[in-house]
Amino acid sequence: MPLLEALNLSKSIRDQPVLRNISFSLEAGEKLVIAGVTGSGKSSLLKIIAGLMQTDGGEARFRGSRILGPAEKLMAGHPSIAYLSQHFELRNNYRVEELLEMANKMPEEKYGAIIEVCRIGHLLKRRTDQLSGGEKQRIATARLLMGEPELLLLDEPYSNLDLAHRQVMKDMIRDISNSEHITCILVSHDPADTLPWADRMLVLNDGQWVQEGSPEKIYREPVDEYVAGLLGPFTTIGLEDAMAGGLTDRVWNRNPLLVRPENFQVVDPGQGASAVVREVRFAGMFFEIQAVWANRLVTIRSSSRPSYATGDTIHLKLDTGQG
Repeated sequence: MPLLEALNLSKSIRDQPVLRNISFSLEAGEKLVIAGVTGSGKSSLLKIIAGLMQTDGGEARFRGSRILGPAEKLMAGHPSIAYLSQHFELRNNYRVEELLEMANKMPEEKYGAIIEVCRIGHLLKRRTDQLSGGEKQRIATARLLMGEPELLLLDEPYSNLDLAHRQVMKDMIRDISNSEHITCILVSHDPADTLPWADRMLVLNDGQWVQEGSPEKIYREPVDEYVAGLLGPFTTIGLEDAMAGGLTDRVWNRNPLLVRPENFQVVDPGQGASAVVREVRFAGMFFEIQAVWANRLVTIRSSSRPSYATGDTIHLKLDTGQG
């Protein structure tokens, strides 16, 4: 039996549909990302699963039992499901250790493990008004974990963090799911936060199911331009144009092609299609090259510094591992 089942979940807010018959299941230990643009229904879906929002249709089940909504239960929420909102709050005028002790249901050994995995041991004596935003978020997560949930729901956990605190939070969530064996659902719109972490992704658009699968499959084989754009840059090229222009000589299994920057290969002169380099940019772990092919601007990614520069003619082929 799956740990969690969502069965035809529907929800409208002010007569506007925000979820339309969403169904999926989640196994214990799995790491699921729910992706989509702002307003696609991600947060509403999490709140229904948490028992914090009443569904209009369908139901969510945890270990086979229906999750009750706030209209059916005096104290909203589910005892085995923890929900970290984007708008979490910590009580003022308390030391961190006092807040955690009030929430703790764990023996001392497990309590210490949560303190360690959340990277907050050095913060226990501080008051809540002496903490940064990233520190508060880690403490809010630790407080939820003190209740020993089986399922942790994370709603845009990185959205308000600077780069340093963002990385600490990412490392913490990875350790929670791996070493603490807590099943996690994470909502985010940033592919850098989701692709390396998730076992599976569910993509929503306008409250509707669009695509589901492994991060690699969705990145490499998006069903449409909406999904492709969520996970990084791409170029749309008609199959006929690609074949006539010399980019490829094989018949692909889709048309048009949604081509990622790394799917372009720079080949020797006389091969492939000619293009003129417009710009070469250093982007940290790779170089990004913009070139004009058939009056179309395309983006190419290279792991090493290119030998060509602005104005040079290069020749391109599509990597046959794509599409």
